Amino acid sequence: MALTIGTLVTRYSYEHDIVFRVKKITENTVLLHGEEVRLEADANIDDLRPVSDRELNEIQKTALEKEAYSFRLFRQDYQLMREKRLAEEKKSIPTNLKSFQMPVKVLHLDGDRLYLKKCIDIYRKLGLQVHGTYMDEKDMPLEIAGLIKKIHPEIIVITGHDAYLKAKGTKKDLQAYRHSKYFIDAVRAARDVIPDLDQLVIFAGACQSHFEGLIRAGANFASSPSRVNIHALDPVYVVAKIAYTPFMEKINVLDCLRNTLTGEEGLGGMETKGFLRTGLPYLKADQ
Repeated sequence: MALTIGTLVTRYSYEHDIVFRVKKITENTVLLHGEEVRLEADANIDDLRPVSDRELNEIQKTALEKEAYSFRLFRQDYQLMREKRLAEEKKSIPTNLKSFQMPVKVLHLDGDRLYLKKCIDIYRKLGLQVHGTYMDEKDMPLEIAGLIKKIHPEIIVITGHDAYLKAKGTKKDLQAYRHSKYFIDAVRAARDVIPDLDQLVIFAGACQSHFEGLIRAGANFASSPSRVNIHALDPVYVVAKIAYTPFMEKINVLDCLRNTLTGEEGLGGMETKGFLRTGLPYLKADQ
C-alpha cells in the first residue's frame, strides 16, 4: 500500500475507530496524528487502510456538524453573559456614558499546524485576540518564557498531540506518555515567569494527557482526567469562557466545560477568575 504524508487512514486493529493523518513514514512504521482528536500513535503500515472519498465526505460532514453545534452553544452562553452584564451596567452607569472592554491576549502554542489554523479561525469568530505559534511539543518548555515576555498574554494554551502508552507504565507514570512531560515542563516554565494563577491562566494538554501532573505544575485547566481523547477545538471554548467572564466573577468548572466537544471526562480544572474588564467612558478614535 502506497502512503504519503497527509494521507487519511484508519487502523484495522482498532476497528477503524479514529481517522488519522499520516505524519511520518519510517520503513514499516507510520507516525499518525488524529484528524479530529489530539492523539498521536504509531502503527505498522499493514495495519492501515486509506479513507475513501465517500468516507471522507461523511467524516467531514459529521465533524462540521459537531463543531457548529459547540460553537452555537457557546454563542448562546455568551449572549446570556452579555445580557446579564448589560443589565448590571444599566443600573450603575449613567445613560449618557458608554462603556468599553479591554481585549484579552491569548498565546496559543500548538504541536499541529493544521489544528492551530482551525483554532485561530474559531478564536477570531469569537472575537478574541490570539497569537498562535506552531512548534514541536519538545520545544515548548524552551520557548515559552521568551514568548510570555514578548507578548504579555493573559491566557496561554499549551497543546498538540499526546497519548498514554499502557505498555510503558501505569497512568501515574509520566514516562508512559508521549508528550505530557513537555507540556508539564512548559507549564512550569510559564509559572516561573508569572506564578499567579489569576494573573496568567493556563490550559495545557492533549489526548490522554497526564491531568494530575499538569494541574500540579500550575495549569488552571488541563486534559485528560479519564485519559480519553479530546477534540482539536476544545481548548478554544475553555479560553473563550474565561475571556468573556467578568474578572470579579469565578468560573464554575462544569459551566466552562459544558460547551466543549469532550466534556468533563477529557477536560478539568479549578475555579478561576474571569478576564473581562469594562471601563468608562468610551471615546471614538477621532475624539
